[in-house]
Amino acid sequence: MLNRPLFVTQNHHFAIGDLQGCAGSLDELLSRLPPDSALRFVGDLINRGPASARTLRTVRELGARAESVLGNHDIHFLAVAAGVRKRGRSDTLDDILGAPDCDELITWLRHRPMAIHENGFLLVHAGVLPQWSADQTMELAREIEAQLQGPDWQSFLAGIFGNAADRWDDNLRGIERHRVVVNALTRLRFCSADGVMDLKTKEGPGGSPAGYMPWFDVPGRRTEDTTVVCGHWSTLGLVMRPNLMALDTGCVWGGKLTAARLAADPAGRTLVQVECPQYCDPLA
Repeated sequence: MLNRPLFVTQNHHFAIGDLQGCAGSLDELLSRLPPDSALRFVGDLINRGPASARTLRTVRELGARAESVLGNHDIHFLAVAAGVRKRGRSDTLDDILGAPDCDELITWLRHRPMAIHENGFLLVHAGVLPQWSADQTMELAREIEAQLQGPDWQSFLAGIFGNAADRWDDNLRGIERHRVVVNALTRLRFCSADGVMDLKTKEGPGGSPAGYMPWFDVPGRRTEDTTVVCGHWSTLGLVMRPNLMALDTGCVWGGKLTAARLAADPAGRTLVQVECPQYCDPLA
């Protein structure tokens, strides 16, 4: 961990873990990164923390140097804003919903990608099913993006939620297909060897249900030759492997906000981390 500004001479590309409305932590982290660096956020920009609207504005105002995939909290917010989903009791979304630029923020958010594949890295919020290659993951992500960016995005979101959509089949079509894709990309932690998802368990790897394992440990998964960058799983914490960078280090829970350099050589994947205030109690 570096507690001073990091300056590198090349490859100024960093992935950043879940923000969840912690704008102050983001400000501090950005002050420690090279000002010309390209930034890739792994989703869950908002919710649970104290400043969701300001967090969205900060990321949006980074312009072309930054991009974010959508996380489950981001999609939940879009559904709440569309009037097709109820707010959760722990939601901190009122500052966006009551903002004068709320419509602009909604439009910007729903035009974010579900996945990014560039320079040998595949970025998703949560995970990738073992049956999917990187190319197939991107094709499926584009299907969801087309729905979210289209004129019927509200009705699409009305049908997208549900734990029953827990397994992939190449023959799936329509909303059933889309539910599985959204669940995998934004909610996946554990799955079976043949890709059936457990969408309830939130513990770390030691708490895996019988017959399930972390998605990235499934033998023979088709993205083994690609470095997947993800967040979503704060009880997993930081994991840095040659083909995996898991970056949710519990910013909103009083942990850290992490940026990891996207270097081809795993030895060059330098970390920059800031300590974060505790806005939520994980035991509450």
